[in-house]
Amino acid sequence: MVSSVEIYPDKAALVARAAELTAAQLRAAIATRGQARLALAGGSTPKPIYAALAQLELPWSQLHIFWGDERYVPADHADSNQRMARAAWLDQVPIPAANLHPMPTSAGDPAADAAQHEAELRAHFQVAAGSVPQFDLILLGLGDDGHTASLFPHTEVLAERDRLVAVGSKDGQPRLTFTVPLLNQARGVIFLVSGANKQDALQAVLAEQGDANQYPARLVQPQGELWWLLDAAAAAKVEQVN
Repeated sequence: MVSSVEIYPDKAALVARAAELTAAQLRAAIATRGQARLALAGGSTPKPIYAALAQLELPWSQLHIFWGDERYVPADHADSNQRMARAAWLDQVPIPAANLHPMPTSAGDPAADAAQHEAELRAHFQVAAGSVPQFDLILLGLGDDGHTASLFPHTEVLAERDRLVAVGSKDGQPRLTFTVPLLNQARGVIFLVSGANKQDALQAVLAEQGDANQYPARLVQPQGELWWLLDAAAAAKVEQVN
């Protein structure tokens, strides 16, 4: 794993860098392998990044979009990560509908939908059971409790090593999420962290030693490259961990 921490003066600069880096990684993947597979983050931080990506020219037919986690709500629900990304980015560009691979949330059974999405991933990547697909790039956020994707502190899904997609939970509400093995197989992971409320969690996650059950983002150690893109407000305590 190659890891780097980049600190930007404000969220606008962070957004610009994140869009630039994401686009560069997608173009490189397409140049090398003929297509790029990207998994998106939810939450508030990535939304302006998606809006910035909507202004770029990318080889849309060679780009496949997935989501790293999803709230168990209908696709048109206000809390849906899919809905947010579509409104900010994907509905604004000529990407083929077949290239969008949202997590299903309509079976009324989160475990069944997680299993269905895992089967879809294996079919798309042509990866058999026992092997883990490799995303070109996964975007992740960081919660002020140290969670990422829907890997929340002290939840059972943190220990899942056999499935690619599993059911997480927050406050008793189910969510679908990529598991640790799938996240860590990626060629690249970008953490996007903005805001002073993230200072303590970020310090704990980046510390040399720590409890991954308390701060699940510590579990993300991809075999490829790892970028931490931070704004100054979030990074105020980062120097204390070095």
